[in-house]
Amino acid sequence: MRYPRNAKIFRGQLDAGPFAGVFFCLLIFILLNQTLVYTPGVKINLAEGDNLPGIGQPSVAVAMSADGQLFFRNQSLTPLQLKGALRAEVLAARQRGEELSVVALIDGSLPSRALVMLAEIAREAGAKELLQATRPVGGAPPQPTIP
Repeated sequence: MRYPRNAKIFRGQLDAGPFAGVFFCLLIFILLNQTLVYTPGVKINLAEGDNLPGIGQPSVAVAMSADGQLFFRNQSLTPLQLKGALRAEVLAARQRGEELSVVALIDGSLPSRALVMLAEIAREAGAKELLQATRPVGGAPPQPTIP
């Protein structure tokens, strides 16, 4: 059985309009995926650590940016305000019969005295323990930000 062949070799000109449209769409997608788009929040570059213990009890996170600004529950606080907010969280946890731990998200460029300052605030607020959050050794630089 023979099938009729209607395929012909294209000998005309290609229209550049559709190719230019696809090219510009790809260009826009590539540019929007890069760092040209503003990402809200504060960038925290955590220090690297390996084989560190986890946490099994309820915890709250406190972040400190590279310029020393403190963040708790998506708000910028002074050390005195942070102590009051942590004290309220600790009391609420104790009423539920739990002990509260504080997880410190401290920028790796800060000196160790920043962790000591947060530990003092947490101790005065009544927190059970303070743990420093780290990223895995050799891991990619962190992309998430603290809003």
